[in-house]
Amino acid sequence: MGSATIDYKAGVSGLDGLLSVLSDDAALLEHTCSTIPADSLHLPGPDFVDRCVAPSDRPIRVQTALQSLFGSGRLADTGYVSILPVDQGIEHSGGASFAPNPAYFDPENIVKLAIDGGCNAVASTLGVLGAVSRRYAHKIPFILKFNHNEFISYPNSFDQIRFATIEQAFDMGAMGVGATIYFGSDESRRQLIEVSEMFQQAHELGMFTVLWCYLRNSDFKTAEADYHTAADLTGQANHLGVTIEADIIKQKLPETNGGYTALKFGKTHKGVYEQLTTDHPIDLTRYQVANCYMGRAGLINSGGASSGESDLKEAVKTAVINKRAGGTGLISGRKAFQRPMSEGVTLLNAIQDVYLTKEITIA
Repeated sequence: MGSATIDYKAGVSGLDGLLSVLSDDAALLEHTCSTIPADSLHLPGPDFVDRCVAPSDRPIRVQTALQSLFGSGRLADTGYVSILPVDQGIEHSGGASFAPNPAYFDPENIVKLAIDGGCNAVASTLGVLGAVSRRYAHKIPFILKFNHNEFISYPNSFDQIRFATIEQAFDMGAMGVGATIYFGSDESRRQLIEVSEMFQQAHELGMFTVLWCYLRNSDFKTAEADYHTAADLTGQANHLGVTIEADIIKQKLPETNGGYTALKFGKTHKGVYEQLTTDHPIDLTRYQVANCYMGRAGLINSGGASSGESDLKEAVKTAVINKRAGGTGLISGRKAFQRPMSEGVTLLNAIQDVYLTKEITIA
């Protein structure tokens, strides 16, 4: 079965529409996971906050903020989330990010896309959210991303610099804060300490926390594979993220495995590769979920860069893998905002339809 041509004006309707988009990847719906059983996970659902957040040490106002997140948008009260993240203007430059659609240089259009697209929340920078907070902070949950890797210093370096304070997030009415840690980088220890302290402060003020758990080390990329997306290494990054009490983990979809063994560092166990994973993308992603305290912290996978015509199929495929693995949703930005707003809405709705379609079940 070949790749389908997507009619963005017609949109995607029901299971048949999703199957048409998936085309030759529809076999993902038939996979049965034989590694970590689904009944051992804390799966998403309407009562997720009651089951997994209420028993924790999170302040009551954090529970309220998370309930607001889970109660917003087209996925309201399902336990799943669809988030629009737009902070690429800093990390990838405004030109690289918004030249395909200059309307998104205007922060209001970013928030409008999240609302019109039925998202649970919009995640962006201090400047973007601050520019329109009085108009929109009460209409959709804000997630203020407070650190970024700036790429205008030359030569480029890979670090996360604090751009905002927790007080600024609180004052603008944000429900949550987000941060990135580059695990494996020379600066990761400082980032761990800094983000951990700021997450604690966010919890004290009643905001939930989202951690972009990305790997960054030139030695992780070899001639054989790019282990920045290895299930064993990204799984450990997730495990460190929940250790500093991230409520939601954002991670790239795993594309390979065996980073520890190939790079010959750290510690692992043969059971990770023989019993807890296979080479199937759903099984690899389930290992990521397992490292989020078996789902007590929700795993959201990133939508990745825009590839053009294949964007909608790639987004739906990623959502299917995440949902069937036991994940909590998708956070997709460039695939949505680097195209006309109506098409961005269609793409975001298609992602959400994966989580709304009951026939697409946990593997």
